Amino acid sequence: MIGPPYGKGTLMKIHRLYADKNGESHFQDVEVEYAETTRAGRLSKRIPATGIIFREVQPDYDLDWHPAPRRQYIINLDAGVQITASDGEARRIGAGEVLLVEDTHGKGHLSKAIEAKLRNCIFVTLE
Repeated sequence: MIGPPYGKGTLMKIHRLYADKNGESHFQDVEVEYAETTRAGRLSKRIPATGIIFREVQPDYDLDWHPAPRRQYIINLDAGVQITASDGEARRIGAGEVLLVEDTHGKGHLSKAIEAKLRNCIFVTLE
């Protein structure tokens, strides 16, 4: 889903997990829009963030239903995770993929390691 080469006209895609007004979580595919092209590449508009957290996740990670603690991007660096929304849709978010979690209320989601590997990821907090 994400990765070089980015051809002209190709948009980067991210996964978005959000809660509806009833607290049910759902996935949405979001395309990152580019605002400018420079000699160094295409750039999106700046997205304000409040912090960055580095995280190491054990290979047997299996977390029951939980909402996201805050709005944040999660960037998997070297292994994947399976996320299940409360509407039943499950997605494998692989290494190099980006997930925007916004299901901060309601039932939340399930998170489970899928590759039996230590996973390193980065949280970019938005609030």
